[in-house]
Amino acid sequence: MNVNRSTQRGLTLTGLIFAGFFIAIVAVLGMKVVPHVVEYGKIMANIKAIAGDAGLQGASVAEVRRAFDRRANIDQIDDVIKGSDVDVTKEGNTLVLSFAYARQIPLFGPVSLLIDFEGASNR
Repeated sequence: MNVNRSTQRGLTLTGLIFAGFFIAIVAVLGMKVVPHVVEYGKIMANIKAIAGDAGLQGASVAEVRRAFDRRANIDQIDDVIKGSDVDVTKEGNTLVLSFAYARQIPLFGPVSLLIDFEGASNR
């Protein structure tokens, strides 16, 4: 049987092992990081909702922070950030809420990933 090696295609066992290892690492990273990114999305949604609430435009800083605490409790993000961690300012007649926090995500052994999250209602 005469087989031309230049037309053969496929993946060697070593290539398959490396590809599997790479896919496993990416999957583990994704499973560990995605929940924290989802939390950040919930926090941003709450910040923007509070900043856009017409009933809170004339409210005090303490009332705005209490409103955030109520929303954070409902979305179960109150262990990540509290109302006291939210900076409340006004730009003209617009209420601006901003926050920043860091999350250290353990990956494996002594290796961890540190992500600095920050956001504001006017971004």
